[in-house]
Parts: sequence; C-alpha cells; structure tokens
Amino acid sequence: MKLDIVYEDEYMMAVVKPYGVPAQADHSNREDMISIVKNEIFDRGDTDGEPYLAVINRLDRPVSGIMLFAKTEEAAAKLSDLLQDHKIEKSYQAVVRGEVPEDEGTLTDWLLFDKKENVSRIVPEGTKGAKKAQLSYEVLDIIDTDEGTFTYLLVHLLTGRHHQIRCQLSHAGYPIWGDMKYGPGAKESKGKNSGKPGNDGKHSGKQGGKGGRGKKHASEIGLYSTRITFAHPYTGEEVFLHREPEGAAFELLDAMDPDW
Repeated sequence: MKLDIVYEDEYMMAVVKPYGVPAQADHSNREDMISIVKNEIFDRGDTDGEPYLAVINRLDRPVSGIMLFAKTEEAAAKLSDLLQDHKIEKSYQAVVRGEVPEDEGTLTDWLLFDKKENVSRIVPEGTKGAKKAQLSYEVLDIIDTDEGTFTYLLVHLLTGRHHQIRCQLSHAGYPIWGDMKYGPGAKESKGKNSGKPGNDGKHSGKQGGKGGRGKKHASEIGLYSTRITFAHPYTGEEVFLHREPEGAAFELLDAMDPDW
C-alpha cells in the first residue's frame, strides 16, 4: 500500500489511514497501520532494526483520515501529554442521515464502554465507569438525495472516548452514513433520548433516517479525520495537518451537489 504522508520529521509522522484498515493489530489479521508505517520506515533504510512507533490518535477501522504517530519514546510522551491536556485539536468531517436544524451546536453525554461487545453506550450521569463525552459541530450543507436527506458536518472532538462521534451522533438521531454498529436497528443507538441535538447538547424528539446498513458499507462509514492542529513539542511552532475527505459518502454528496 502506498502511504499518503501528510507530515514527517525526526519526531513524528502523520499519514492517511484508508477505510477498512485497522489502526493496530486486531482479530481480523489484516495488515494494520502500525505495521504498514513501520515497514515504510524500515524499507527506506532509516533504521537497521524495527522502528519505534506509537499511535497518538487512533481511528476506528471503518474511519479514514489523518493518523499521527510518534517516532521516539520521548516524542510519544510529549504528544500524549498534549493530547491529555486537550492541546491537540482534532476535527472530522461527517455525513449523517437526517437534517440537523441548528447551524452549530454541542453534544454532551456520558459514555460507558462495553469491552465485551466493543461498543459505547450513553448512560445517565453518575453511572459507574461512565466518562464525559463532548463534541461540537458545524453544519456545512444539507442535501436531499434519492437515499434521503443528509447533513454534512464539521465535528470538533473535545474529548476522546471510544467510538464517541459515532455513538453521540446516532444517539442524537443522526447516525453516520454506513455505520452498522450504531445506525438504526443497532441496540446501541436506541437511547431513550434519541432526537434532535440542540445547542446545549439536549435532545428533542425527532429520529434520523434510514441507517445505510448494506454489506457494501461494512468497511466504510461517512467519517473522516480531516484536521489535526497542535504546537510542535520541540519547536513550539504550529503544526497544521489537513486532508480533504474522500470515500463513498463524500462522493455521494459531490454527485448531488458539485459545489459543496
């Protein structure tokens, strides 16, 4: 696989993860991004032994976009500290079903990770083990298609929880295109408060549209890691990583509205 390298220096490397490729080794036994990037570094002759590589931002298997890796242990620690202190800004572009009525808003929920089922569920605040999840969004476009109405969103991730964007948007009534795990019909997405997201993160009562659950969408959903911004941990200069989204969901929008 030819890597799309977004940024690289002696401390870090950012590349585009394709849809369907695991971020790291999993039960699928497919080649994962850590192995792919390590092989790239080794094949270039940058190191005699196995390269050091640490994932800074993980992406779900059906999600594409920018992944950031540290190339040294010290850089991994510094970047992890920036991430922990919310000093790494991460933005995604998403295609969701239904019409999001507000131009912008914030969703705040409490997520509980079910390790056995590998899903996150929204639960009442105070639930044992639950963690606060927050994101903000901006509506970029609303498009009517033969498959229904879609909203094109720019999502700013304010916390980093397991499957956070997928879970929160689905619970709000706007499942991500192609997401079989959290789309309609999946038990995880049927929260009692499912409805429109308001600017305060509360929900009123409107359900989103159909969920795009066909097998052809199993390895790809309409979610793309489009932008990462942070101060370089060694130089202090701003690092701006950016790629425009690609994939079937975004091609659908392009076909219906070439000007978006």
